Amino acid sequence: MAENYTDPSGNTAQFRAFVDSPDSAATPAEAPSRLPLMVGIGVVAVVVVALIAWLALG
Repeated sequence: MAENYTDPSGNTAQFRAFVDSPDSAATPAEAPSRLPLMVGIGVVAVVVVALIAWLALG
C-alpha cells in the first residue's frame, strides 16, 4: 500500500465526499442492441420487394 494512501472512511466528511464522487457512481446501462431492428427492417424490405415483383410479373 502506498504511503500517501488516504482512507476514504477516515472521517464522516471524507466518506461522504467519497460516496458522492462521480467515480463511484454506477456505470450507465448499455444501449439496447439495434440488431433486431435492422434485421426486422431487412425482412420487411425483402417481403415488400417480393410482393411488388409477384404483382408485376403475375
